[in-house]
Amino acid sequence: MTAGRAWIDALQATALFADDPVGLGGLCVRAGAGPVRDRFLALLWQALPAGMPVRRLPLHTGDDRLLGGLDLSATLQAGRPVVQKGLLAEADGGVLVLAMAERIDAGVGARLRAAMDSGSVTLHRDGLSRVLPARFGIVALDEGVQDEHPPASLLDRFAFLLDLTGVSLADLADVAPLPEAARSPPTDGATEAICHAAFALGIDSPHPPLLALRAARVAARLAGREQVAEADLALAARLVLAPRTMCLPPDGETRGEPEPAANAPDDPGDDPGDDAGNDLSAADKPLEDRVLDAAKAALPADLLSQLASTDAARGLVRAPGRAGQARFSIKRGRPVGTRPGDPRDGARLHLLETLKAAAPWQRLRGKTDRFKVCRQDFRIVRFRQRIGTTTVFAVDASGSAALNRLAEAKGAVELLLADCYVRRDQVALIAFRGNAATLLLPPTGSLPRAKRGLAGLPGGGPTPLAAGIEAAMTLAETIRRSGRTPVVTLLTDARANVARDGGTGRQHAEADAMASALTLRASGVAALLIDTSPRPNPFAARLAAEMRARYLPLPYADASSLSRAIREAGAA
Repeated sequence: MTAGRAWIDALQATALFADDPVGLGGLCVRAGAGPVRDRFLALLWQALPAGMPVRRLPLHTGDDRLLGGLDLSATLQAGRPVVQKGLLAEADGGVLVLAMAERIDAGVGARLRAAMDSGSVTLHRDGLSRVLPARFGIVALDEGVQDEHPPASLLDRFAFLLDLTGVSLADLADVAPLPEAARSPPTDGATEAICHAAFALGIDSPHPPLLALRAARVAARLAGREQVAEADLALAARLVLAPRTMCLPPDGETRGEPEPAANAPDDPGDDPGDDAGNDLSAADKPLEDRVLDAAKAALPADLLSQLASTDAARGLVRAPGRAGQARFSIKRGRPVGTRPGDPRDGARLHLLETLKAAAPWQRLRGKTDRFKVCRQDFRIVRFRQRIGTTTVFAVDASGSAALNRLAEAKGAVELLLADCYVRRDQVALIAFRGNAATLLLPPTGSLPRAKRGLAGLPGGGPTPLAAGIEAAMTLAETIRRSGRTPVVTLLTDARANVARDGGTGRQHAEADAMASALTLRASGVAALLIDTSPRPNPFAARLAAEMRARYLPLPYADASSLSRAIREAGAA
């Protein structure tokens, strides 16, 4: 799609959205801050009806401002609880502008979806119980790059997904004015045509077809038609369905007459270059196919390469820098609300929320000149912080093939360290061979130190598998107590032949390895077992199941595949 075509589509979507923002749900604009986006927003504000409420939702907005709550000053003056509307209720009948939508918090996204589905906001807080109307449309400004996207479930409720990343001011100068509305007669079967196009494009959600039908009705109303025409359906399919395409529809798909046989003789009277003949054949297609053709015409030329990264298109890729689990704290992190608590335990008192909790009870506590605050009114600030991840590599250094496995482990460690600045990861290395396991590299984020620790790693000898698992679990517990999230990665062929007491014998050694795996499972540490044997070892699969670890038979694993598997295990 050319830049000029993308801008024309954006202007058409703007006209439809401005006429019915509540019914069309939302409009997402993917573009960086700059003159093109400013020009688009200026045209959008001009198209909105005069007097329509427009509210801006900052990125880190609390529930008090988003949903509403107790108006403290009005409550103290009136002597009874007074409701203060939040942004969602203030935007009722209008538009809510969501800045930096690609970084929206999951909780805020869930609240927006609930309000859009129900058309209201329910308050059960600060001694209040109210249901406020909140019917609004959303303008989401997406400034994300690469894998950053707004929540997929929120985008599913938007009619229009616009991409202006390739549009410049020079492109806008060459764009012709919007064409007049096509004069098309009313048509039947609109619902069937839209649903057929959505199915052919791989759209599995019911929201886009419903939004497309709504957009077609709005287009008909703007064109002065009482019923939906084929031109309205084609426009809706182009603007609503085409950006959500998840599979490429086959060429020549039709529900009309069957195609002629391959050996049928050509009609000498037909001229391949006759435009009238081509138009006639297109007009003979069913309505469903003509609407699908309109959507296919808007598909980009590199659609196949875009569909290769389906997860990224649906917003399922984990953003960089968010590895590790999240935990709540009372001292450090990002503020995420309040809760009842005692500030004498080192927590931070939230004065305003404390006063709000005490205000509804002042009349019951007696009429005095003093504002009474009781212990149960105290509200302390909650913080949430991401815990860094430490990957513990427990490497089987026994046998003649140890050098290959250790080289793979070294490559995976170096790849993880290269990303440690954005992922805040650390790595540790344990090697087990002979009769014991040895800590070769304590948890570190230093690439030179890791290379020095890996350089002198020896190989050869029997396999004390139980000792390796226990050493990894002990180090993981130490890491957990230090405040980080451990992930144990065990690289072994699972051919244990040394027990915990130093005795030999495969049966005894495998029994001890199973017992150690059960202990690791009870500790709750995330684990990954990579089977490096020439063929997948059934005992390795049973061992992974016993420790509740992800099992990967990778006899020919390279450093890149190992690094990718470890990241997925840490994100689970």
